[in-house]
Amino acid sequence: MSFPNYPDKQKLHALLNPEDIVSYRLRLGRLPEGEFPEAVLFCLERGLPRRLRWRIPVQMAGSMLGDLYRVKKSKGRVGVMANFGGGAPIVAELAEEFVALGTRRMILMTWGGALQPGLRPGDIVVCDRALRDEGTSYHYLPPSRYVDASTGLCDRLVDALQRRGSACMVGPTWTTDAPYRETAEEVRAYQAEGVQTVEMEAAGLFAIGQVRGVQTAAVVVIMDSLANFCWEVPERLDAIQRSLETVYAAAIDALMES
Repeated sequence: MSFPNYPDKQKLHALLNPEDIVSYRLRLGRLPEGEFPEAVLFCLERGLPRRLRWRIPVQMAGSMLGDLYRVKKSKGRVGVMANFGGGAPIVAELAEEFVALGTRRMILMTWGGALQPGLRPGDIVVCDRALRDEGTSYHYLPPSRYVDASTGLCDRLVDALQRRGSACMVGPTWTTDAPYRETAEEVRAYQAEGVQTVEMEAAGLFAIGQVRGVQTAAVVVIMDSLANFCWEVPERLDAIQRSLETVYAAAIDALMES
């Protein structure tokens, strides 16, 4: 990988910083009111905070390129960001703004594809690093094959899942910008490398974590599979929905731990 086109961009001064946009939105009254959470869950499953609000009560805090909820049992320390779309650019943009507002821990929960034959729909993979096949991370970090998650936050997430009775595995993920350009050649190579899943966000979030000095982690619920070099989908979504609900609760548990 050799993105971006301008050499050594990571060392150059940015014209627009997240603090600038946060200050501007504050002046316009276009930020959620109240203190911002010290920990945030980026939830790619649309509507999940509202669906589970009877089990995990939340309060709508406002809009910020999506919907921000405060988790009531955390007394405002943990927020959930939902309904913001997907992909590394939007997650990185939001993560930058949350860091500027004081957030120090961030977990991404998403669904993704299996690369290894043993993974089934509804299986849970905590991602310890991401293969950088997207563009966002290269604007922040020099070229490298992988970018790492935060070990401590990953460990707390695994512990929280296990306490809720869910098995999970830990391994690398492949982050790509182009879901319709995933090829058999890539899958074969990444299988041999031990990469477990494919998704579109983790590398961007991990890059923000490293550059801004905050903790980041990501967890993927298996939705479909490319492991047999074709696209395979389940007949039913029950196991996937159950796992998404468990991951949501466990991620909040992990973020509540100081």
